[in-house]
Amino acid sequence: MKEELHAKQLSQNGENAGDVSTDRYVRVRTDYYKIVEKPMTDGTRQQQLIKWKYAFIKADHGREYAEEVPCYDDFITFPDNINPQQVVDGKFWNLYHPMKFKPEPGEFPNIDKLMEHIFGEQKELGYDYLQQLYTNPQQKLPIIVLVSRERNTGKSTFMHFLHLWFGDNVTFNTNEDFGSQFNADWAGMLLICVDEALLSKREYSERIKNLSTARFYKIEAKGKDKIQQEFFAKFVFCSNNVDKPLIIDPGETRYWVREVPKLESDDVNFLSKVKKEIPPLMHHLLNEREMSVGNKGRMYFDPAILFTPALQRIMMNSRSQVEAAIYDLCDDILSSTGEEKLSFVSGDLRLMLTDKGIKTDDASIRHVVKDLWRLKPHATPSTYMRYTYGAGIYGSYTTQSAKGRYFTVTRNLLHEISENCRFVDKGTEQVEQQDVDLSTEDDKVPF
Repeated sequence: MKEELHAKQLSQNGENAGDVSTDRYVRVRTDYYKIVEKPMTDGTRQQQLIKWKYAFIKADHGREYAEEVPCYDDFITFPDNINPQQVVDGKFWNLYHPMKFKPEPGEFPNIDKLMEHIFGEQKELGYDYLQQLYTNPQQKLPIIVLVSRERNTGKSTFMHFLHLWFGDNVTFNTNEDFGSQFNADWAGMLLICVDEALLSKREYSERIKNLSTARFYKIEAKGKDKIQQEFFAKFVFCSNNVDKPLIIDPGETRYWVREVPKLESDDVNFLSKVKKEIPPLMHHLLNEREMSVGNKGRMYFDPAILFTPALQRIMMNSRSQVEAAIYDLCDDILSSTGEEKLSFVSGDLRLMLTDKGIKTDDASIRHVVKDLWRLKPHATPSTYMRYTYGAGIYGSYTTQSAKGRYFTVTRNLLHEISENCRFVDKGTEQVEQQDVDLSTEDDKVPF
């Protein structure tokens, strides 16, 4: 009896998942859940597990039925888009949603048009991203950031395309969600999308950065001990702030930023066309297409091939106020004098910045030039040409001979900092394990 009921419920969860006329239940650990099909406004249904009391199962279906509800040791999130398993290892109920589409031969011109618009000259890399996302969902992938100064560029359309494809394995967050301690809707998701992203707080950007490469995270239900689980979510951000939608430090290698152009025309039925082309796309990625690049690192792609002017701009705007002021001052002096290099001690820059109305201290200046720009002071106190702010032969600057253990900035160094082409080797970065609270107000568990 128990085996027959188990097989029946698994069958209903598969081919007949849309049939809501039959009540289905499971017991996980010591709690009972009802499998429901929640109707959505777009005509689809979202499967959920809702806590249910044993007494009501018995009242609705009888004691024999209630006693034979299949039991599992725990929930598990086991992503597999090719061969999904509802029950893993016979003991664990999988919260990862099976695909709603099956691969079919065919063409996908509208999807290809979208990929061309979003990724431009990097379209093949975009298809590589989709191929890894579909065939190898546990692979770490770069954080995609789509930016544009104008609206109606198709950025959100790309996120909705991913949502159509991967269904309930995609969640849409707001900026505030990254500052909240309650993260139940992140649990087991393949993609975390944020529209109108504006994450200027460093703690939010650091959390996203660390999550993008984290292997594990911790979940904590209210009143229960923390449990460590695997984390495999990828992030996609869209923003109309092209200068600083979030903080990306120079040398960071986890981001793929694309500036998306404005659409030439607007097709209100575009997503409907895209939805019909998902099965052919799946067939193409699974059976026909070869990856254009091989695995080059922890996030698959070589960071150098993903580097774009849009990423460079955000990196430059993510500098601290002190670093930006020092860079602008050095660039202004070299541009005014026509020299190729500039020597100084920290006190020289502090005085000139103070004269320009920028307050800082020697320690902050040394942190920039030594730790961020990797400059070393002259080995012994030596004579150099000191610049000071004031009317002189070099416009706003005057010079005089001075002595000290000076630093030297060259025009080439400033160019390299501006271009951000030197991916700084920061050593092995420690992956932080994030605390994720799985409790929700209505005790619902993502299906």
